[in-house]
Amino acid sequence: MQNVILLAILMLLPMLGFAGDDKAEGEGPVIEYVEMKPKFTVNLAEPKKYLLVNVQLLVEGAEAVEKIKKHLPMLRHELIMMMSGMPVADLQTMEQREALRAKTKELITTSLDKVKSSDGFKDVFFSEFLVN
Repeated sequence: MQNVILLAILMLLPMLGFAGDDKAEGEGPVIEYVEMKPKFTVNLAEPKKYLLVNVQLLVEGAEAVEKIKKHLPMLRHELIMMMSGMPVADLQTMEQREALRAKTKELITTSLDKVKSSDGFKDVFFSEFLVN
């Protein structure tokens, strides 16, 4: 009987340790993904070819989220100008797509720096990517 009680206590100990973690997580900065809606659809260099991409911005801090949301139209413009007219051959491999993601992150950072709103912007991700 003592073994059963001891076993039950040992099984419950890890759960008790996690009970206090909610407070620690709530005290940290807010991290949010900001989706740039609607999805981007741009014409590529080849006739009848286009790129459809869903862009998500990783932002830290509630104030930064609001600042970035305020400047989404500017960011959309910059990304459309950058992606429009790209050759299909530049979007085929994973390395090329990762290079585009890095270029997109750099462009967003530069654009937000112009309006002094880049604090809190951490990264950019493509949650959907289609070349047709």
